[in-house]
Amino acid sequence: MPKAIVAVLSLAAVVAALAGCSASQKRSAEAAYPPVGPVVEVAGKRVHYVEAGRGPTVILIHGAGGNLRDFTYRMVGALDNRYRVIAVDRPGLGHSEAIAGGGTPQQQAAILNALAAKLGVRRAVIVGHSYGGAVAMAWAVEHPERVAAVVSLAGATMPWEGPLDGFYSLTGSPAGRTFAVPVISALASEARIESALADIFKPQAPPPGYLQHVGAPLTVRASTLRNNGQQVLKLKASLQRLRPAYSSLRIPIEIVHGTADTTVGIDIHARPMAKLIPTARVTELPGVGHMPQHANPGATLAAIDRAAQRAGLR
Repeated sequence: MPKAIVAVLSLAAVVAALAGCSASQKRSAEAAYPPVGPVVEVAGKRVHYVEAGRGPTVILIHGAGGNLRDFTYRMVGALDNRYRVIAVDRPGLGHSEAIAGGGTPQQQAAILNALAAKLGVRRAVIVGHSYGGAVAMAWAVEHPERVAAVVSLAGATMPWEGPLDGFYSLTGSPAGRTFAVPVISALASEARIESALADIFKPQAPPPGYLQHVGAPLTVRASTLRNNGQQVLKLKASLQRLRPAYSSLRIPIEIVHGTADTTVGIDIHARPMAKLIPTARVTELPGVGHMPQHANPGATLAAIDRAAQRAGLR
């Protein structure tokens, strides 16, 4: 048998074996971290959410690769004494069904708006972290009737210069989704996950018990890696389409961003966006990285309270 054929068959066998390991990892992750709230069908997609409390509605949207457990770790419990709080899994992440091709922030906002309508939400404060900030802004631009205010937490809200991090180009590309993602998923040890999480939080450290609560194995399922990669690859173009509409927004916009954020830089996103929106207010957190809701929960809660008050919800 020619060596080239042997090499191809060997590669196929390795990929198949790793795909099997990846499928096992997916089953294990979903058994350990099942849905913690209802999974309902809206706009033809299954969406997972949790709901707590009473009062004006606050909707929490997590960032890239994450899930709603980022907010149930602390934020839901800190808000539900005075708000109706709804935390959602974005489409394709957590336990929500994916949009074909991953979906843009605009497409995700449309689905979450349909969920809010199904739940009887009239007007809400939309809180978005990181990629969730892009979804929150898309929601405000394209479905303004239900958005009373936006709170952007280290939000990726402006187009940037230069290429993406190579990881997303790898996991979001057709070849990467086929060959690289099963390898990454199968080989994602707890130590590697802890290291990646430390990079996201730096210069702060993840709070005690966060890794166990957030369900990190959910983020390294092959399906999550693929969906997340495709979403991030489409983000820049989506923000280029959103940006011209920012100046027309008249709802309260509260921006909370750490000055030490190396994932979503304050000079690229928060400060330039604030200059475009007359109603924007920026809270800069000196020395804080990409997770302000954990590094400075007081500032995050204060921004949500201000947004609700400015919107006339409190």
